[in-house]
Amino acid sequence: QELELARQEVREKVQEIPGKHIVAIGINDEAIQLAETYISEGALTYKSYNDVLHIALATLNNSDVLASWNFKHIVNLERIRLYNSINLRLGYRMIEIRTPREILKLNDDGNE
Repeated sequence: QELELARQEVREKVQEIPGKHIVAIGINDEAIQLAETYISEGALTYKSYNDVLHIALATLNNSDVLASWNFKHIVNLERIRLYNSINLRLGYRMIEIRTPREILKLNDDGNE
């Protein structure tokens, strides 16, 4: 949904991702509950529901990293700490959150 509103160059960039690296996931009750917990514990407000849902889905699907350019709500150190403290308290793993540029740089350098 968000990509539909993105600039053309961004939508085209996504088409370059090899199919073997794309995983379709759906929203379920556990993801909704985790997203609502992030909100109830002050990580974000309902106005940013899609953002907490992204984090919940990445967490529940054991993503290695969540990539985002959203520095206000997602790639924000204080908020990342809060998301991860909630995750750990509820028995979920911590989630790594980075910018796409950081991920691409890590791959180009051959590190991590």
